[in-house]
Amino acid sequence: MKNIKKKVLITDGLAGEAINKLREHFTVDEKKGISGDELRRIIPQYHALIIRSSTRVDSSIIEEADKMEIIGRAGIGVDNIDLEAATKKGIIVVNAPASNSVTVAEHTIALMLALARKIPRANFSLKQGKWEKSKLKGVEIEGKTLGIVGFGQIGGLVAKKVIGLGMNVIAYDPFVTEDRFRHLGIVKAGKLEDLYRESDFISIHLPKNKDTLGMFDKKEFDKMKKGTVILNVARGGIVVEKDLAESIKAGHIGGAALDVYDSEPCTDSPVFELEDVVCTPHIGASTTEAQSRAGTIIAGQVIEVLNEGTPKFPVNAPSVRPEQIEALSPFFELVEDMGNLFINLFEGNLNRINIGYHGKISEYDVRVLTSMILVKIMEKHTAENVNVINADIIAKEAGLKIKVEKSSESSDYVNLITIKGTGPDSDFSVSGTVTGKKNIPRFIAIDKFEIDMAPSEHMAFIRYRDIPGQIGKIGNAFGKLNVNIAAMHVGRKKMSGNAVMGLNLDSEVTDTMVEEFKKSSGFSSIKIVNLYRK
Repeated sequence: MKNIKKKVLITDGLAGEAINKLREHFTVDEKKGISGDELRRIIPQYHALIIRSSTRVDSSIIEEADKMEIIGRAGIGVDNIDLEAATKKGIIVVNAPASNSVTVAEHTIALMLALARKIPRANFSLKQGKWEKSKLKGVEIEGKTLGIVGFGQIGGLVAKKVIGLGMNVIAYDPFVTEDRFRHLGIVKAGKLEDLYRESDFISIHLPKNKDTLGMFDKKEFDKMKKGTVILNVARGGIVVEKDLAESIKAGHIGGAALDVYDSEPCTDSPVFELEDVVCTPHIGASTTEAQSRAGTIIAGQVIEVLNEGTPKFPVNAPSVRPEQIEALSPFFELVEDMGNLFINLFEGNLNRINIGYHGKISEYDVRVLTSMILVKIMEKHTAENVNVINADIIAKEAGLKIKVEKSSESSDYVNLITIKGTGPDSDFSVSGTVTGKKNIPRFIAIDKFEIDMAPSEHMAFIRYRDIPGQIGKIGNAFGKLNVNIAAMHVGRKKMSGNAVMGLNLDSEVTDTMVEEFKKSSGFSSIKIVNLYRK
């Protein structure tokens, strides 16, 4: 079929430049505001679909998309697309992750300046017929210190721009190496408390996940320097709005500027009643340039794919060659579990990752397995959308050095996979394999301690001195928390030396419960790992 006969459907607004570019190659139909039922009815005739946030593409629509080759999201988030259904259908899903970085960075700085000079209050007051010059004294940002939490692409752009305004910058991101900080001339905070101590303004640039949800609460605000100003143009829910409002009322936090909220659309928040807070309705990415850029990026990828090329920003899983899928698929669950375990147990800054494939598995193209490991490692520490295609790029952009080693030799196992991470202050490793006819994943070594443990949804790992009575203390402490231990596994190198215990638990252990466990048992080195399975 000639490309001129291929059809592209656009259901949300797209820049005219992008539409014209597509029309040079294909038949393009625009149907803004189309209903789900109507989309489901007409989708069989189209080869490509381009949407923004308004259109929801669920599995029932994808099921009818028999000619569909690509779905393009003109923006970053793809939560309105059923990625699993698209992947199973063989449809490539792409987005435009770099389209709004400049826009969001500029909005962050705009909010900071507006707050520092009390511009919203001055504007409102003057338009109300008041001349309140004496009440609207602001502060200069030159010479002040901006603390950036999350030093990805947007955080880096904010840093560059505010340095030009005469600000000092300190940033915290344990998964960005010292080299990148030095290259940009930015001070790297060893821990969040160091950033809190130095910063006059704190700008948040983190992804929203189970680790960052509610991260900035009263406990964190209390650690900050008196008068600190909070900026959040990243994701709603990272800042606890109620705690922020109370800290501002108490005079500890000096003010805030927010573009995102826990629940959106948001028309009522505890921070809205405060004069020292500037709020905008999630417009951080809303500029003509950003939307034009997103449309152009998506149009280019649609043209590539419909011409049998390779897209630049795919967000769903790459295909594995049919002749290798049978050999590799038994390891999919194992490598995801290992990546999850590794990143939850590694302590300190991570500079290098070595991934080893030993035995029979070394004979295959293991790039998809490596990418699956990197997804689990990186998705917790970047605001970008991480997938098995771009995980390697995102890791390298963060300055991580990735090395993959293969060896046909494996002393005790037919197949063995290892992950070793190193940093300036620590190193850590995990090893795993699959066993039996059903290829059950197993952890076989944790930080050089031999251990034979099947992954489970809820796990605990404890380091301790291997002397009589320790196991009993651990069991009693979990019993007091009403947490049942399904299985217990101990790894040690010698009698009366150090040991690692891995526990499979029947229920989740909260942070509060961990503190209770420490007090009850006397063991301070405990890490909880949860593998949330679909």
